Amino acid sequence: MAEWLVEQGIGEERAVRLEGSTIVAARLHWPGGLVAGQVENARLTIRHAGTPRGIGLFSNGERAHVDKLPHNASEGATMRLAVTRSRVWEAGRRKLAQCRPSDLPLREAPGLAEQLEDEGESVRAVRRFPPEVEWDELWSEADGQCVAFASGSLLPYPTPAMLLIDIDGEDAPDRLAASAVQPLARMFARMDIGGNIGIDFPTLAEKAHRKRIDAALADALADWPHERTAMNGFGFVQIVARLRRPSLLGLIVQDREGAIARRLLRQAEHLDGPGITELHCTGWVAPMIQAHWMTELEKRTGRPARLVDSTRLDAEANWAQIVPQ
Repeated sequence: MAEWLVEQGIGEERAVRLEGSTIVAARLHWPGGLVAGQVENARLTIRHAGTPRGIGLFSNGERAHVDKLPHNASEGATMRLAVTRSRVWEAGRRKLAQCRPSDLPLREAPGLAEQLEDEGESVRAVRRFPPEVEWDELWSEADGQCVAFASGSLLPYPTPAMLLIDIDGEDAPDRLAASAVQPLARMFARMDIGGNIGIDFPTLAEKAHRKRIDAALADALADWPHERTAMNGFGFVQIVARLRRPSLLGLIVQDREGAIARRLLRQAEHLDGPGITELHCTGWVAPMIQAHWMTELEKRTGRPARLVDSTRLDAEANWAQIVPQ
């Protein structure tokens, strides 16, 4: 079984599964919200009349959709709820977490390593990934919403309805479509993508070409549980896969300021040498860095740390450095 490496960073946890030094699968987790596998006594604040559904309020103040409520469950009641899906981001809005009544033992929100172990995966905690692992490249692909491959690129766009992926390139449509299949499968694993997905392949006029792409997709995604439509005459394929948590892509795209803040802390934590850690931040990133994160940074590095306003510089000017005391 391939081993996952987990970095327990400041404000986020990161996991990668490698083949050599290549990331073949990755996950990103931001602690603080409800997590699939968490079990807590929560209050039913809303019971939707005539349905087994409602809204539960958890101790952290987060609300969640509740399903499979018993007939006698009433508003205001405290009941044990198991979280089945974390809240997820969709094009400027957050969908509430999902949960259902349970008689399982109470359990705090599992961290990323526990989540992977719950799935039967082998996990090893590390202070940092090996230097040859290109985590920053993967992060930049998600941030730029562009994954390049030999003859084109994949352009993912989160929307309220689904994640849309456009396949762009200058090659002949049948060759471009065929060359995109393996990069698509890799992107799904590397960015931890699930849910409702629409793929806009180049339009393939010949049915035989569309069938070849369908067969190639079936082969490339054979180990990934999902349902999929056949390619239609306009080159569109729809995929539905299980969704238990926000994807790496979703977290970075839908809360870019928070993602950049956490990335900056990661860079600062791994700087070596004596002095003061300076985090140079633009005005829209600095407010995202919580005070207890700075305290944790100082604890981990053994150096004092401070924020430096770089608003007068380029909007993307966020970096970390060590300066003399």
